[in-house]
Amino acid sequence: MLDTMLDEKEYLSREKHDELVKELDYLRNEARREILSELEDAKKLGDLLENAEYHEARKKQADLEERIATIEALLKNAAIISHRAGDTVVMGSKVTIRRSGMKEEKTYGIVGTEEADSANAKLSNESPLGSMLMGKKKGDRVSVSTPANGLVEYEVMEVK
Repeated sequence: MLDTMLDEKEYLSREKHDELVKELDYLRNEARREILSELEDAKKLGDLLENAEYHEARKKQADLEERIATIEALLKNAAIISHRAGDTVVMGSKVTIRRSGMKEEKTYGIVGTEEADSANAKLSNESPLGSMLMGKKKGDRVSVSTPANGLVEYEVMEVK
């Protein structure tokens, strides 16, 4: 996963970027110190080959270093997006859509994959629906293939 991220832009809002910078600082400084302390305490318990506490601390250390590397790669390739008003769906747009045959409209923010969260109406630009919406304008229709419902059509109601 990390290798593929090295070549791709990662679209982040300013808020998400700042959140990742803060998390990285915490992981590099406080979390590393905590795990090193756990490792030292576990070493004092004796034989490392059969020391469950030591092996658990080593696993936590490996997971921590993997998360640090992932965040570093994200930040290195980050492109900051902001909410853009306009008539075409682009990164940072707010787009209101309506599924064919339904009355209810839904509004989504178009974000990068790191921020995608359907429960909070944040749709990845790389998701099936998000990618189909990119470049569309009010009145345009898109069709998305879904496992549960087959081909589903949406109409773009508004782009902000």
